[in-house]
Amino acid sequence: MSHTLGVRQARKQKTRQAFLDAALSLLEEQSLSSLGLREVTRAVGVAPTAFYRHFPSTADLGVALVEEALGSLHTVIAGTVSAAGDGDERIQRAVELIARHVREYPAHIRFIARERNGGVQKVRAAIAEQLARFTDEVRTALAEHPESAGWSDDDLLMLAGLYVDQMLMTASNLLDASPEEQDQVLRVATRRMRLIAVGRRHWLG
Repeated sequence: MSHTLGVRQARKQKTRQAFLDAALSLLEEQSLSSLGLREVTRAVGVAPTAFYRHFPSTADLGVALVEEALGSLHTVIAGTVSAAGDGDERIQRAVELIARHVREYPAHIRFIARERNGGVQKVRAAIAEQLARFTDEVRTALAEHPESAGWSDDDLLMLAGLYVDQMLMTASNLLDASPEEQDQVLRVATRRMRLIAVGRRHWLG
């Protein structure tokens, strides 16, 4: 019995992932608000009724895509900020992380960039929640730095938000850049983060 349940669960998970993959591919050329349920089920090769065994609505499918796109990054980003090294080394690691993630998951990043201000409120809220978590996690990591002595939680949260916004902007800019332009995008991102770091050193002065 347990073997049969395991096979069914694996099959269900495979179909669910097929929905996510199909939707992500379709969303390369359109927004989630214009995506039809029948488009997705046709791409997967199942009847429309099968969709509801996995997602209550296309909005919930979008929320699952948000989790898939951003959920795995929490530990990586917090670890990058809290890792040993001076400010320039941490900035360089953060920029390299962004470039690698955009290179490996361009469709996910494009989806987030488009839907962050898109027409599906549930998905906008899910993205906002993920970004708020990133900001809070970066704040916690920044608080461990010796240069954060004397900073209030509110100011550290503001600083973390600047870094997270810059990382998101850089990812979006990389998507729009040609291969020849990407190095310039990364150089600008590095300089902007260094500027934030300079402001940090003088904030309490």
